[in-house]
Amino acid sequence: MSAYGFAHLRNRRHHPDILEYLERIQATLDPFHGRFVIHGPPTEVVEGSWPGSMVLIEFPDLAEARAWYESPAYQEILRLRSDHIEGDVVLVEGVGPDYDPGVRAAKLRAEAVRRRR
Repeated sequence: MSAYGFAHLRNRRHHPDILEYLERIQATLDPFHGRFVIHGPPTEVVEGSWPGSMVLIEFPDLAEARAWYESPAYQEILRLRSDHIEGDVVLVEGVGPDYDPGVRAAKLRAEAVRRRR
């Protein structure tokens, strides 16, 4: 099951460290089969507000995503970004091609009924 590293980045400040981070990050992703799906602006906000930009990196699974983030190679460059850009980063497992939100709703509804008993 694919997994994703998602970052919501705010208050970006251009700094030479950011350029170095960008130059080096792909080499940290390659051993874990990570690839950029989304990388920064522009963002079209259709509901609410969205301060900042987003990054989405796809991995084959959650174990690979965790291994990348915890890898010595990534940890070595992480401060190049985090010292200059405020943000939140999460790792999350995706859903498969057969995912049905109606099935999920039915499970949640049944769970709510069980809790009321």
